[in-house]
Amino acid sequence: MLTEMKAQAEALVLSASDHSGLLTCSLRPSNVFGPSDPHVHAMVNLANSVWAKFLLGSGDILSDFTYVENVAHAHICAAEALNRNTVVAGKAFFITNFEPRNYWEFISRIYEGLGYQRPSIRVPPKVVNFMLPLVRWTRYKLGSETEVSDLLASAQFAIESSLFTRTFNCSAAKEHINYSPVVSMEEGIALTVKSFSLLTKSSLPPKERQFCEFSKAEAILGYGKAADILLWRDEMETFTCFLVTCGLFYWFFLSGRTLISSTVGLLLLSTIFLIINSILPVDIFQKIALPCFAISEPTVRNMLDNVAFVWNEGVQIAKTIAQGEDWGLFFKAAILLYTLKLISQSLALLVGAVLVFAFTSFFIYEQYEDELDQAFRVLVIVAKSLLTLLLRSLPPKITSFFSVDDDLGEEQVRPSIKE
Repeated sequence: MLTEMKAQAEALVLSASDHSGLLTCSLRPSNVFGPSDPHVHAMVNLANSVWAKFLLGSGDILSDFTYVENVAHAHICAAEALNRNTVVAGKAFFITNFEPRNYWEFISRIYEGLGYQRPSIRVPPKVVNFMLPLVRWTRYKLGSETEVSDLLASAQFAIESSLFTRTFNCSAAKEHINYSPVVSMEEGIALTVKSFSLLTKSSLPPKERQFCEFSKAEAILGYGKAADILLWRDEMETFTCFLVTCGLFYWFFLSGRTLISSTVGLLLLSTIFLIINSILPVDIFQKIALPCFAISEPTVRNMLDNVAFVWNEGVQIAKTIAQGEDWGLFFKAAILLYTLKLISQSLALLVGAVLVFAFTSFFIYEQYEDELDQAFRVLVIVAKSLLTLLLRSLPPKITSFFSVDDDLGEEQVRPSIKE
């Protein structure tokens, strides 16, 4: 809607040119950023969450950015050009920094400048396209909550910016209004980071900063809510989450019911709870205010289109396997299905082990970080030594294919071949 309104406003501006001696032109800056930018502010607010660890889309997507001072400079250039001649009147000009960048490289530079970790986990574009309708629906439903809406708007902006190349040819602006950036991308990023100095990780209160500076466990978990829970920052909150997780684990895996019957039973209990809550007097218990879960028809259609796309892809793969045209695909599918079969046989045990590991291992590692790191280094040295001895005991024809790097990473231990 905002883009459509901008297009209509631009059309009104350009159509007003040459009326009663008025000369107008239009500027189209791309991804404006700079000090106090609300998008950057929302992005920094997400820096400590688990979502900041993900890169969306492929790494070759480029976007054009424009530092805010360059936008102001472009307005001055356009005004001077309109005073000089009428060739500029009634035209639109793209304004950028002339330096296209990968969107996630730009995000990473902001994060690093403020002391946060770079995004490191890449998510395929198809998965992102499938989740985007859900993000839009969530943003729509939470539109009355300004802070949450701003965060979701920033997330949607990041998703859409990372899935499509979005660069512009600014040669017309350079030729007709003599525009060229006065602030480079590097300087613009540095000035933007400086303006958010109060949001740097080092500016956190000592109680919140003590683990951010020294704890590798919290760095692995992303400094967000998950880190606070799994590292037992608030014992009552963590214990509550642990009990709820154990209850769900028992309900779905140890109760003897199937997954479908367990899901139906849980929904039934939830329905009974809602009915009881609706008939209880207000003076006995405070009733729960539940949000509206209605989903718009376009959102449902988008989600169904994505499901249909995934289904059709699976059917096409099945046809290819059935025709015997791709044996590599056949073996990949067979290995995947066999792996799923093995996992399904011990799924309850696997999920239980993961839960115990999540609520204990990170906490223990944080308490004995130095000792465990030292033990790991000793194990690596012992493993390298054993591997070197093993290679020396093998025949020369076999060991000629292997090399073991030493601690300096330069010398290589190779077998001597006798004549």
